[in-house]
Amino acid sequence: MRGPCFATVPSLMIRHELRLLASLWLWAARRTDGAAAGGTVFGYTRGQGTMMAGLGFVCVIETVMMSVLLRDWPTVHLVVLVLDVYAIVFVVGLHAASVVRPHVLDPDAGTLRVRQAVHFDVRIPLERIASVRRELRTTHERTDGELDLAVGAQTSVTVELAEPVAYVTFFGRRREVRVVRLHADDAGGLVQAVERARDGYAVP
Repeated sequence: MRGPCFATVPSLMIRHELRLLASLWLWAARRTDGAAAGGTVFGYTRGQGTMMAGLGFVCVIETVMMSVLLRDWPTVHLVVLVLDVYAIVFVVGLHAASVVRPHVLDPDAGTLRVRQAVHFDVRIPLERIASVRRELRTTHERTDGELDLAVGAQTSVTVELAEPVAYVTFFGRRREVRVVRLHADDAGGLVQAVERARDGYAVP
């Protein structure tokens, strides 16, 4: 399948930025995106909170330092200030997107929705799950048919599928996977919940 043409890249970037801004609003309103009434959410931000806070702090320090260094060049100072403020908003938006878009297990719909901020959103039918287990990995190699959604360079849950599941990449390309690795703050709880939910959707 052909990927999106170059002309669509700006629109994808704009869509990405708008979703980050929407995540900030949801975060401020203490709302969660995509959580069904009968579903259970599983967060995955505990492993990245400190890192994102540190990155945001560095951005703030850089903004202050550049303001001091460029105070005698008002035009340049304004341009750099706008870029620095945008960088801060971007970092906070990434963390907010992870908070408001958790993994969602919805037994009524028969799906496990695996997400990573606004970058990945994969719906896995429970009937296609062959096995799910708690497995800590800190190294990942890019392999066809596998998707690694690491947080803080680690995944803690591995889902193996009896049939491939399709998802769409950031640039609109369609991919199929048979193994999905993800991180969850409560990896054991997620595994147990999925195993219980699979009882009615067991693979023959």
